[in-house]
Amino acid sequence: MREAGLRSHRQAGLARLYGATALACLFACVVPTVPALAQTITAKPVPSGTQMLLAADTLVYDNDKHTVTAVGGVQIDYGGNKLVAQRVVYNRDTKRLVASGAVELINSDGTKINSEHIDITDDFADGFVNALRVETVEKAYFAAESAERMGGVLTTFHNGIYTACEPCEDKPDSAPTWRVKARKIIWNGEKKTVRFENANFEFFGYPLAYLPAFEIADPTVKRKSGFLIPGIVYNNNLGVGLKVPYYFALSPTYDLTVTGSGFTKQGFLGEAEWRQRFNNGEYSLKIAGINQQDPDAFIGTGNRFTVDSGEPNDPNKFRGMMGTKGQFAINERWNFGWDVLLQTDKNFSRTYNIDGYNDLVHQSSIYLTGLSDRNYFDVRAMRFEVQEDTLSSDPTARSAKQPWVLPSFDYAYIPDMSVAGGQLSLNVNARVMSRDRLDAVLANPLDDTSINNVRGLEGQSSRLTAEAEWKRTFTTDDGLQLTPLLAFRGDAGYVSTTSESLAAVNQMAANLGEDVDMRSSLARYMATLGLEMRWPLLFSMSNSSHVLEPTAQIFVRPNEQYVGGLAIPNEDAQSFVFDATTLFERDKFSGYDRIEGGTRANVGFRYSGAYGNGWGTNAIFGQSYQLGGENSFDAPDLVNVGAYSGLQTAKSDYVGLIGFNSPSGFSGSLSGRFDEQTFEVRRAEIKAAYSGLPVSLSAKYAFIQAQPLYGFATDRHEVTLGASTHLAESWRVFGTGTYDLETSVLVKDGVGFAYNDSCFTYVMTFSQTRDTVTKEVSQNIGFNLSFRTLGDFGSSTSGVDTIQ
Repeated sequence: MREAGLRSHRQAGLARLYGATALACLFACVVPTVPALAQTITAKPVPSGTQMLLAADTLVYDNDKHTVTAVGGVQIDYGGNKLVAQRVVYNRDTKRLVASGAVELINSDGTKINSEHIDITDDFADGFVNALRVETVEKAYFAAESAERMGGVLTTFHNGIYTACEPCEDKPDSAPTWRVKARKIIWNGEKKTVRFENANFEFFGYPLAYLPAFEIADPTVKRKSGFLIPGIVYNNNLGVGLKVPYYFALSPTYDLTVTGSGFTKQGFLGEAEWRQRFNNGEYSLKIAGINQQDPDAFIGTGNRFTVDSGEPNDPNKFRGMMGTKGQFAINERWNFGWDVLLQTDKNFSRTYNIDGYNDLVHQSSIYLTGLSDRNYFDVRAMRFEVQEDTLSSDPTARSAKQPWVLPSFDYAYIPDMSVAGGQLSLNVNARVMSRDRLDAVLANPLDDTSINNVRGLEGQSSRLTAEAEWKRTFTTDDGLQLTPLLAFRGDAGYVSTTSESLAAVNQMAANLGEDVDMRSSLARYMATLGLEMRWPLLFSMSNSSHVLEPTAQIFVRPNEQYVGGLAIPNEDAQSFVFDATTLFERDKFSGYDRIEGGTRANVGFRYSGAYGNGWGTNAIFGQSYQLGGENSFDAPDLVNVGAYSGLQTAKSDYVGLIGFNSPSGFSGSLSGRFDEQTFEVRRAEIKAAYSGLPVSLSAKYAFIQAQPLYGFATDRHEVTLGASTHLAESWRVFGTGTYDLETSVLVKDGVGFAYNDSCFTYVMTFSQTRDTVTKEVSQNIGFNLSFRTLGDFGSSTSGVDTIQ
């Protein structure tokens, strides 16, 4: 628990000091607007005619005083309200119940009230309580010297305390992490408000802010208009900013949040978000805009304002965005939705940290999705918004080169019935793309005629793919598993491009010594006959068991069509890595624009081991062989996706992976690709981690051999280390760093500390990033405070990767 975790007076002092430094400037203006979670001490109205159930050791009737007294283990159940006490006296004249002795009242809403004395009406509506403690369903807590209920509407707590921190089991009487003390707390059931008078906010038992009076919404009202928790932001170009949101609860089904942000360098930013919910879905609409005070701060960046357009009254001073999201269930199988972002600049939402639209790459899309037991359908239109901080004229800029995908279509179906004793699967994929600018990667940025590869053509392209696969597994008496496979695929495509794109393709072909055969339309097919052989072998020992599974595959197929002549673009099969996880794939390309052709065999083994002491091990190792036909990975396309893949030779590089895990928290893995002749390392990744108390550690080393055709003339080595340690039960210090061994640059590093318990979280971080070429350093300081039931306050702390 909180106090138990602070094992010394020194640690407790540190906790209070850190909290005080962060909170002293906060609660003077924030707490009066924060919605706390309070509950009433009365139950819902009891329906007329409801019977009261009573159980007790002894019942005493006094006809003279018109009272009934229950003594010993008294239990009363009335309309969902339950009362337990040692003694209860009911007066038939006043219709009141007076309970005493370890009284516990559980209202029909789940709220628990504990006291030594409670005086309430027999309908549980009005009453008076001495020295009570209240526990709500949401684990919020009230305590007061006394409380009274009047008129079934107004409840008053005298000398009350509110907190959302659970009591410490070891020290139940100690002060919680935070609490609000008030001379009087008034709950108005009619107005749905809770008012605090003469209140103090305490943190670790120390008062931080005095609040003469403030009022919050009744927590039984899920939505109520009012100010929300403010936030603090910081950016080099923006300065320090304060965000103040106001929430309008317009109806049970729609609301509006308006946020005003003031930045010391750029002025006032206005935001508004409209949300509306329906029976089958919901949607939101967000707009934001600012008339910048100092657009010169963005000169030379990816914003519209550049050196050439810098006039005193330049219209680019205004920047803004509009974004909308929605999702609706047409029925139990079909969903329709969208996520669309429009903005004046390609990185406005990221620069001003517009919530929901500040990712580096934002995918705008409109989609229709259907899913049943054995069917999947998805069609969507997409546009990728790269919110980068570079000029559009920069040859490395990505934003303007992103295509429109209108549309992308996927359909998958697996019939319920087996076909010839095996499983049949059907897949259909289609896409139509339009790009407004040639996306070419330059070998020399100063020479635009030397092109290594063309990632996307300016113009339009489309493709339709249909594929069917059948496979069945046979198991011999010796345990050998044989899986024959048949697959057939057909493609039809269309390409319409510009003369600039054709010139880029011609230049690339000249550099590679290839022919140019760019097609405006095409049709191709691929038929595959395959066989997989697996022989799982189980070895059991006295304290361990091991499974070794030698595996061999062979796929016989014709050559891939329209490859080597740079005939068609490659849009969706560019991200290709050959490693142990893709060794046994039938088609190792990552998308549909490329098809693996020729006769290929994959040979290797899988291994897993389990030990009696809780340790586990696993491994994969193997190699791939081009047995006949043209090697697709040796035939270049417009992005040279097969270059340096390790599959471009008749015998592929070796790929392997080995890993372990232990019950004590240690884990590790080693994976890599090794030259098929010299066993030289081409790619490698080493991971190690320990997760436990009080320390958690992680380490990662990554190596990629030089890839000149992709612009990486030298090897890449990178080391990432991370650590986290618990100073006490609730306090944690963490840090991380990434070092580029090739350029001798600490790419990024960061440290932070955090406090976390059941009701309060405090995180503060400091991080730095460095450009590997210019060595330019950027710094970020962030902090965040989160009070359960109250809300969050602070800025982003994402600059440091925290290890739990």
